[in-house]
Amino acid sequence: MQRQGQVWIRIFPDKPITKKPADVRMGKGKGDPYQYVFPAKPGRILFEVEGVSYDIAKEALRLGAQKLPTTTKFIVRRDYDKNA
Repeated sequence: MQRQGQVWIRIFPDKPITKKPADVRMGKGKGDPYQYVFPAKPGRILFEVEGVSYDIAKEALRLGAQKLPTTTKFIVRRDYDKNA
């Protein structure tokens, strides 16, 4: 997609994960936030692409899906005309 089209990331990591340092005794409250995550449930749209052809978008999202630890699926809007 080299400098063509637009990509939207439809998720935002807003759930803090806390962790206490190693060798700390029990008690004394919760640890400090060290990471933020997004719990992605099945059926959630993660990315949207616009402004490129169907084949370029499918290949770009296929390459990006290989880097994700989940199974992904490529879906197309109902009113999209593949031949246009």
